[in-house]
Amino acid sequence: MNNSDLISQAKNIASENWGGAIVAGLVYMLASSVSGFIPGLALLLGGPLALGFTIWSLSVIRDNDFNVERIFDGFSNFGNSLVTFLLMVLLIFLWTLLFIIPGIIKALAYSQVFYILADHPEIKGMDALRMSEEMMKGSKSKLFLLYLIFGLLSILCIFTLGIGYLFLIPVMQLTMARFYQELKGEEPEVDNIGQIGVE
Repeated sequence: MNNSDLISQAKNIASENWGGAIVAGLVYMLASSVSGFIPGLALLLGGPLALGFTIWSLSVIRDNDFNVERIFDGFSNFGNSLVTFLLMVLLIFLWTLLFIIPGIIKALAYSQVFYILADHPEIKGMDALRMSEEMMKGSKSKLFLLYLIFGLLSILCIFTLGIGYLFLIPVMQLTMARFYQELKGEEPEVDNIGQIGVE
């Protein structure tokens, strides 16, 4: 499945409840922004928040569950998500010291870590990082192009006075969840297939 199909599927799923999708995106942005203003808090809360937003996106993709409270489900696995996040940040930073390109490659390789933790909360940080690297073999260029598409769309959102971000952020998150499903060979629910027009 190409990237445009993944984005189209995510957009159509979000359109089933734009209100819930937008609120979830706003809550995540607000929580992330607030933690970013306090030194050290972003590192402390980055993992649980990332895991929670991932849990929310998988719930939407799999069960049409737009419950915004799921964004905070990552705190139920606080210790593991925190350690995993710190390990990931540290390793990407160290690879970036070698040169920018290795850092980007590692960031792409570790992109599935929180999806793995969402499905398997008992898995420890280093194991999740290794599993993500294995899953991403042969798919890093596809994800890189997907990031470029969303980067360009983010720039365009500036010209909407920021309103476009309300729609773009949940679509981005749901697209990444569909990307993870595709890596796993997991298909969308039958109801969603009919609604999003998958042939």
